[in-house]
Amino acid sequence: MNKIFTYSFYDLARSRWTLIYFIFYLLIASSLFVFVNDPSRVIISLLNVVLYLCPLIALVICVTYYYSSLDFIELLLAQPVSRSAIFWGQYLGVATSLALSLVLGLGFPFTLFGIFVSAEIWNFLILLVAGVFLTYIFAALAFIIVLRFPNRIKGFGIAIFTWLVLSIFYDGGLLLLLSIFSDYPLENFALTATLLNPIDLSRILVLLKLDISALMGYTGAVFQRFFGSGYGMGFSILVLLLWSVIPFLMIRRIAVKRDF
Repeated sequence: MNKIFTYSFYDLARSRWTLIYFIFYLLIASSLFVFVNDPSRVIISLLNVVLYLCPLIALVICVTYYYSSLDFIELLLAQPVSRSAIFWGQYLGVATSLALSLVLGLGFPFTLFGIFVSAEIWNFLILLVAGVFLTYIFAALAFIIVLRFPNRIKGFGIAIFTWLVLSIFYDGGLLLLLSIFSDYPLENFALTATLLNPIDLSRILVLLKLDISALMGYTGAVFQRFFGSGYGMGFSILVLLLWSVIPFLMIRRIAVKRDF
C-alpha cells in the first residue's frame, strides 16, 4: 500500500490542477490580507471558501483521477496485491496531496503576514483542521461513488449532486423544517441533523473557536448550548473523525465486492 500511496501522491502532486488549487488559496489568502489586514476577519472570510470549495474539489478531482487511471487499476488488480491496499493507497495518496495543497496555500500567506506570532494562530489551525477533514471525507465519498457506479457520466453526476445536497440543499431543507415545526421542541432534531452533515459540523467547529454567536445560526446555537465551546469543539472533532473513518472502511467493503 505504501508504494501505491507514494505513486498516487506524487502523480497528483505533479498535476496542473493541484498546482492551480494551491495557487488559488495562495492568491485569495494573500489578497485578503492586503485589503483587510486583520487575521480574524481573514479567517472568517476564508471560512465559506474552505467549507464549499474543499468538498467540491475533493469530489471532482478524485472522481476524475479514478476514471482516468482505471487501466492502471485493472493492471494492479491482476497482480498479487490486495484490493484494499490498491484503493486505500490511491485514496490516501490523492487526499493527502489535496490536503497538502490546502495547508501550503493558506499557510504561506498566514506565515508571511505574521499570523504565527499572533493570538489568531489557534483559530487559523482550526480552520486548517476543518479543511483537511473535509478533504479526506469527501475524497472517501468520491471513491465510494466511483466504485459503486462504473459509468463515468453517472459517477460525475452523483458526485456533483452529493456536493449540492450537503452544501446547499441540506441547510435550506433544514431551515424549512425548523420554520414549519417551530412550535415543537426541535433541539435534538437540529443537533442530530448537524452531526449528519460534515460541512455544517466543520462550520460550527470553526465558529465555536472564533466565538462568534451571531454567525452560528440556529443549529450552531443549539450545538453550543448542548456542549459549550470547549466540549463542543472536542465532540465536533470526534464526529469528524468518525466521518473520515467510516467511509474509509466502506471503500474496502465495496472494492472487495466490485466485479472488474
